[in-house]
Amino acid sequence: MQGFPGGAPDPQQLQATMVAIEQACSLIQLHMNPSEAEKVISSLHLSLMPYQACRFILETSQMPNARFQAAGAIGDAAIREWGILTDDNKRCLILFCLNYVMEHANSPDGYVQSKVSAVAARLLKRGWVEFSDQEKAAIFFEVEQSIRGIHGPNRQFAAINFLETLVSEFSPSTASAMGLPKEFHEQCERSLELHFLKDFYCWAQSAVFNTADKILNSNVTIPEERACSAALRLMFQILSWNFKHTVEHASSDAKINSGLRIDTINLKKFECSLVKPGSMWRDILISSGHTTWVLNFYTTLRQKYSYDTLWGDSPIAVSCRQLIVQLCSLAGSVFPNASIRNGGSESEFIDGCHALLSMASLTTGSLFDNLLKSIRHYGTINLLSALTSEAVKSVLDSQSEEETWGVDSLDILLETWNVILGDVDADKSPISVDGVLAASSLFKIIVESHLKAAADSAFEDTDDTEYFHVSVSKRDEQLALYALIARAAPDTTIPFLAQLFSERFARLHQRNGESDPTQTLEELYWLLLVTSHVLTDSGEGETLLIPEALQAGFSNVIEVAQHPVVALSWSIINFSRQCLDPGIREKYFSPRLMEAVIWFLARWVATYLVPLDVSRGLVSRGEIDSIGTNGSQHSRKLLNSFAWENNQGELVLDFVVLISMLALTTYQGESELQTLTCQKLLATVVRRKHTCTYLVQLDSWRDLTRAFASGRSLLSLSGRLQRSLAETLACAASCIKDPEASAQYLRDLMGPIAGCLVENASRSDLKSVAQQADVIYMVCCLLERLRGAARAAQPRTQKVLFEMGRTVMNPLLTLLEIYKNQSTVVYMILKFVVDFVDGQAVFLDAKETSALVSFCLRLLQIYSSHNIGKVMLSVSSSLRSESQAEKYKDLRALLRLLTNICSKDLVGFLSDCDGEGSPDIAEVIYVGLDIVTPLISLDLLKYPKLSRDYFVLMSLLLEVYPEKVAHLNSDAFARIIGSLDFGLRNQDTDVFERCLTAVNALASYHFKERLKGRGGLNSQLMESEGSGGKVQESISSHFLRILLQILLFEDFRLELAGHAADALLPLLFCEQELYQRLVHELLEKQQNPTMKSRLATAFHNLTSSNNLSSSLDRLNRQRFRKNLLSFLVDVSSFMQIK
Repeated sequence: MQGFPGGAPDPQQLQATMVAIEQACSLIQLHMNPSEAEKVISSLHLSLMPYQACRFILETSQMPNARFQAAGAIGDAAIREWGILTDDNKRCLILFCLNYVMEHANSPDGYVQSKVSAVAARLLKRGWVEFSDQEKAAIFFEVEQSIRGIHGPNRQFAAINFLETLVSEFSPSTASAMGLPKEFHEQCERSLELHFLKDFYCWAQSAVFNTADKILNSNVTIPEERACSAALRLMFQILSWNFKHTVEHASSDAKINSGLRIDTINLKKFECSLVKPGSMWRDILISSGHTTWVLNFYTTLRQKYSYDTLWGDSPIAVSCRQLIVQLCSLAGSVFPNASIRNGGSESEFIDGCHALLSMASLTTGSLFDNLLKSIRHYGTINLLSALTSEAVKSVLDSQSEEETWGVDSLDILLETWNVILGDVDADKSPISVDGVLAASSLFKIIVESHLKAAADSAFEDTDDTEYFHVSVSKRDEQLALYALIARAAPDTTIPFLAQLFSERFARLHQRNGESDPTQTLEELYWLLLVTSHVLTDSGEGETLLIPEALQAGFSNVIEVAQHPVVALSWSIINFSRQCLDPGIREKYFSPRLMEAVIWFLARWVATYLVPLDVSRGLVSRGEIDSIGTNGSQHSRKLLNSFAWENNQGELVLDFVVLISMLALTTYQGESELQTLTCQKLLATVVRRKHTCTYLVQLDSWRDLTRAFASGRSLLSLSGRLQRSLAETLACAASCIKDPEASAQYLRDLMGPIAGCLVENASRSDLKSVAQQADVIYMVCCLLERLRGAARAAQPRTQKVLFEMGRTVMNPLLTLLEIYKNQSTVVYMILKFVVDFVDGQAVFLDAKETSALVSFCLRLLQIYSSHNIGKVMLSVSSSLRSESQAEKYKDLRALLRLLTNICSKDLVGFLSDCDGEGSPDIAEVIYVGLDIVTPLISLDLLKYPKLSRDYFVLMSLLLEVYPEKVAHLNSDAFARIIGSLDFGLRNQDTDVFERCLTAVNALASYHFKERLKGRGGLNSQLMESEGSGGKVQESISSHFLRILLQILLFEDFRLELAGHAADALLPLLFCEQELYQRLVHELLEKQQNPTMKSRLATAFHNLTSSNNLSSSLDRLNRQRFRKNLLSFLVDVSSFMQIK
């Protein structure tokens, strides 16, 4: 082929290359010496101008894997060497790949053809901006001819497959890396969308039309069926395109009037997307009757293969349904008149559900309901209700089976309800009366089905009941959608729930011990869960409001006691109070039921115990007293105030504390129940100031704090819950208005705990009893509680908590000495100190800071003296052993401690403290670093969490104290530089950025010191490999070599160019002679004159463009950022940059 790059081929060399590649592929297949084989294959990919050899392999080799590697090598080399290829070379490569695919369309090795197609698509995109419209048309001419079937069905399939690959290559989410800026990809995307996508669709449409009759009239599988399936798949892919550059002429008013939603949901959750191609597509998608033709084609195919139960999952059936779903997602004023019915195929049913979701996403509730009424006597919402009820029954009937289609379809149908009901207020178009009745009927079926399933599972002795388990996110998401359906018809669904509760409460009271209550209790358990969702929203971390549907409903209710929400709430709470009776508790309130009760209370209290002024002026005592009968407005006020009437709110809070104490003491060992109590119920009432203010005044709360401070009943809780409970109880101090009373509350709460720790550390027989299990357990409990309190530091409570921490400082050092071989205790001590420093840093004055830093220094010295935390990877390279994992956690804790000490807050305060004996923070940090770095090997830095913590500290440390590096001993210095070398080659973007920041800090300091006539970091030299052996070099020259190596010859992400520029600029200023020498050496190695010239120009522009000066000010750094980005883009076509 004239113009094919690579020069005149040497037949012997071509044969030798092919043999080597085939042997390497064989070795990999046989798993023999794969590393050497991969080197051989890699050498082909990386070699200069390998095109003739690759072409020879593709045309001659009988081994598919060798041909596959050759195709890949063409693509890699062409992208890398694009800048030195001629225009003729580029066109020849693309045409060669296309011709190869077409000529080998009958080949059984489809993956080779797919690879060659991908290479052709990639190269065509790379030259897209350069090629003229005529050149593009010439390339696509043969593709169009083949797609229209002129050269037979096999070439037709190959051409369609190429366009699939091309569209994927032009889509940003699936595009290949080319080392080009984002703007290039966006330009290609826009061009293809505006000028070619519609043509591609028409070609594929033509292929379907041309093959349809043959497929329908044939009684056997024919090649045209494969081509038709591929064409349908291409049409679906094109309609899945993220259309950005079309202009719709219809106004927003027209859309609203036609019933289309302005704000549609994101359907990617179910792998669907809205289709918004714009008015220019109307002729082929709407006016031509295309949608109807596709529906009729599918219907005819389905009837033809009705005898084949597996046909519904065949490629052509799946492709056709996918296209139908996308056509149902068209955004426009005309919708296809299609009916999706429940057929025998499960996948067909799911696709029908997808279509309903797409249509609901594009329309208002009223228009969605009317879509079916034109051809049926019922609306679309009635159909949706019927399908959902059947899906619910199917899921519950087949829980033990492995089939997932029922679950998948239920998810989609519930999301469709979410679309219809979730934005009623925004649409200003509530669903019809029929829709409300359908929602009410559906909710009743859902509840009755689940109650039956709950009763049937009551006596199952298995652990596979996750569906009914508290705090399972999947279940909670489903219940929230059930609740949305219930709120669409609250006038009937809330009384229905109240009736169900009443029936089951009565059933329990009537049994008198004569029958087993297990089934009833299981039903109550599920009712509590679903009712929690109906009455409340989740909203973690937010101020919860009463659901708007409940506030706006019940306009006919006048008396608070008659309000269904009020009646249902008090009914459940009064039932829950019975757990305080030991006899009733033993009979009915299992840990499982208590979990549901606690969960309900946490959500209910957060929602209904609202401040009286929270509802934007709607609620005040005066208004409540003078309220008339103003429909829904009156109902709204009732719901926002009933919980506080007649001191009910205080009684509920008192009950919350009592049931919490009960759950924590009586149900010992029930970790999930106790977790819900500590981390959800108690945390909820304390986190909200208006409830916490009442809480701290209750006698029951004081009993709880006394039990925590001095009693032993709560010591059975796990360490995590001890910490959580301590934090919650300590946080409550900030809600006590009197500062002295707040301080005394904390002293009474934490004083006995701190005193107990001091007492334990001061025991005369400590060494003899310290290793006893009960003593270790007590020390761990005390440390967890202190840590929880330390995390509760707030402006009002900080002083008291600091005094508490100061009290235990010396005892902690004693315990660290005693328990040097107990990794658990050591870790807890470190974590307490980490949290204590973190919580106190922003509040401390200079004297307090000095005391804290002195303590940290002594802690680090003791830790170092025992070499605690030494992790030997030779013993446990994967950190699988428990002891090694504990020591690994020690290192992370130490790193975080040093990072907290290095924070700006501590630095700022201590700089004002010039008292005698005040420690130097930098000294403390470098002592700590000297302790930690020997314990952290490069192997350990491969663990992401430890690596990130380490480099966060390193970047912060070198930014704040770069001058300290000059005084490090050679070993410490080598460890720091070695770790930075490691980080610069790390795949973690955050670690790489941190290391660049650290290098920037060191190089900037060094440059500024040299400007002042000082040595900077000249005293610290690095040992590296040179041409004549090991040589000594400065830090700046060391990192200059590394950065240039990474930028030019290794994988580098262009989005990191700014950080790299900040690090590189001061290095260039420090090492100008070395930089010039390295550039000269690199240019001399270039044998290609064109490449050499372009590279020389790029290096020249890097340091001379944009009026770059010898300054590190902000403006000059911005200029160099632009220069480096331009440099990388320019050389990316022939260097190793991604």
